[in-house]
Amino acid sequence: MAKSSWKERNKKKQRIVAKYAELRAELRSKRDYAGLAQLPRNASPTRVVNRCKITGRRHGYFRKFGVSRLTFREMALHGLIPGVTKASW
Repeated sequence: MAKSSWKERNKKKQRIVAKYAELRAELRSKRDYAGLAQLPRNASPTRVVNRCKITGRRHGYFRKFGVSRLTFREMALHGLIPGVTKASW
């Protein structure tokens, strides 16, 4: 389980990215790199980390489901993800 401060920091980054998205797109279309440099660092979408919605883990993240591989496995075994079953042959 990730520290709650890491989760909250990531949420804050997401809010800042959303706030500056339109301005960033405008500056990029004008190729005004000096103006882009004046924006806060966290306004860049690359600063946001994909984290598991349940545990906050950042490694082994499945984008399609929004959870880490460990959480995905547990949820699949308990039948919480529709259409996903454990392979057996």
